Amino acid sequence: MTIVVSGAAGFIGSHVVKSLLEREDKVIGIDNINDYYSKKLKLDRLKELSKYKNFIFKKIDISKKGLLEASLKGINVKSFCHLAAQAGVRYSLDNPRAYILSNINAYLEVLEFCRNQSINKLVYASSSSVYGGNSKIPFSVSDRADNPLSIYAATKKSNELMSQAYLNLFSIPMIGLRFFTVYGPWGRPDMAIWKFTEAIFKKKPIKIYNNGKMERDFTYIDDIVKGIISSIDYKFHINEKSKHKIFNLGNNNPIKIMKMIKILEKNIGLEAKKEYLPMQPGDVKKTYANIDESTKELKFLPEITIEEGIKRFIVWFRSYHGI
Repeated sequence: MTIVVSGAAGFIGSHVVKSLLEREDKVIGIDNINDYYSKKLKLDRLKELSKYKNFIFKKIDISKKGLLEASLKGINVKSFCHLAAQAGVRYSLDNPRAYILSNINAYLEVLEFCRNQSINKLVYASSSSVYGGNSKIPFSVSDRADNPLSIYAATKKSNELMSQAYLNLFSIPMIGLRFFTVYGPWGRPDMAIWKFTEAIFKKKPIKIYNNGKMERDFTYIDDIVKGIISSIDYKFHINEKSKHKIFNLGNNNPIKIMKMIKILEKNIGLEAKKEYLPMQPGDVKKTYANIDESTKELKFLPEITIEEGIKRFIVWFRSYHGI
C-alpha cells in the first residue's frame, strides 16, 4: 500500500521510511529540509533511502495552505504517518512562532488532507512533553496532560485535541504516539546523547542541567520504529468506543543522566569535562513511560538496553564522522 511519511528526512521519519521500504511498501516521503539543524545530515539520510525503488521524495512545506493536497493529487494514499514537527523544548523558549507554524498550521493541513481522502488511518507524533508538570510516575496515557511547561508541549497536546475534534467531525481513525527521548544512529544533533558525544570527542565541556539530578526514559530508535509500524498496521475493532487512540512509546526504564554519561565515556574512551548548571525553564526532572496499553494493543516491548543502544550509536557516530 502507499503510505505517506512526513518528516522523512528527520531522525525518526527516515528510520520509519526505511523499515516500510524493506517490507516493500510504497512510500512517499515529505520534508521541507529546514535548517533547524544540519541540512547535510538530512540529505545524507535521504541518500540512504534513495537506494530503494519504491520510494518517492517530495520537498514541500506542508504548513502552506493547500500545498500538501496539491502535491499528492491523484495518488491513492492508504495511510498517513505524520512525523514532521519543530522539535526541542529549549529552542521553543526563543522561537515560539516556529512551533505554531510547524506543529499547528502544518498539522491542520495534514488533517484537512486526510479529511478529503479515503485514508485508512492517520498515525501522528505526540510527545512525552505533554505530561508537563505531572508528579505521578510513571506517566500513563490516562493521566491528565493539561499543564505544559513549554510551547512545544502545548503544541503537541494541541495536536491530540485537534485529532479528537477531526475524529468526532469526520470519523478519521487516528493513533497518537507519545515518544520518550528517542536516540540512536542518524539521531538529532540537538539532543543530549549526540551533544555530549560530540563535546567529549572534541574535549569540550558538556552542560549538565539541574546538577545532574535528572532521569530520562531513553528509548532506542529500533524499538520506537517497531511501535510506529505496529500503529500503522493496527486494525480498529468494529465495536471500539473510539477510533482515536494514544499510546506511550518509551523504554519503561528511566536512566539517571550521570549514568548515561558514564556509559558514553566508557564507549568513547575519554572522560567528559563537566559543567554543572541549574534547571532550565521547560525541563522536567524525570520522564518514565507506562507502556501497559502499548504492550497490550501494539505488542510494543522495548528490547535494547541503554548500554547496547549507546554502544551502537557511538559505532555509527565514529563511522559517520570518520573518527
